[in-house]
Amino acid sequence: MNKDIFGEAIKDFYNQKYTEDIIVQAPDFDDDIIPIPYLFRSYNEMPELEKKALDLSYGKVLDVGSGAGSHSLYLQNTRDIDVTAIDISAGAIDICKKRGLQKAIIQDIFELKNTTYDTLLFLMNGSGIIGNLSNIDRFFSHIKTLLAPKGQILIDSSDISYLFTDNDGGFWVDASAGYYGEMQYKLKYKNLESDWFDWLYIDYNTLQNAANTHGFLCELLSEGENNDYLVKCTIIN
Repeated sequence: MNKDIFGEAIKDFYNQKYTEDIIVQAPDFDDDIIPIPYLFRSYNEMPELEKKALDLSYGKVLDVGSGAGSHSLYLQNTRDIDVTAIDISAGAIDICKKRGLQKAIIQDIFELKNTTYDTLLFLMNGSGIIGNLSNIDRFFSHIKTLLAPKGQILIDSSDISYLFTDNDGGFWVDASAGYYGEMQYKLKYKNLESDWFDWLYIDYNTLQNAANTHGFLCELLSEGENNDYLVKCTIIN
């Protein structure tokens, strides 16, 4: 994305200039929105999957794609955990710091090196940053370099196969079009508009198989109400 849409929206909300939400466009679906106040939610307002991930976090934590920093702030302030928030949005990281986060860095996870963490958090469809299924080997290979001994990856995603199921339970997907969870989106906010970007929703079995291939044990921890789920991946010794 060439424009810091999340950053601008997060800054507006923090500075009490909130007037509209982020519009999400996809080629084959109706427009959706991301409500900006939702990015500032408290622990009690979070879905159960997110609460569980935060409850299971331990040690030195990396919150990937931290947004406005709500997950990191809970870990820092309530659980007294050493957490670092990273995001590619300069505006989001600026607000993370203004909200009191001690460690917040503008950083692309795929360019992060020479450091390890006990817990890697990928929440709010954390698999999205993988982009396409073809990138999943790169993802697990890189993530392994960032994981401390006995560390864990906590990641959530959704199986969106229901979007392609008819009333009789038939599954209608163009087999030549690639994996059904590969989505493309464009974001709009006020007078800003992003380029199209790739975002991956992945079913549990596909994620588990990829994790196993790279030497991870992948455990299904919890399932939500909207085909979403939370997994823990640990390196098999």
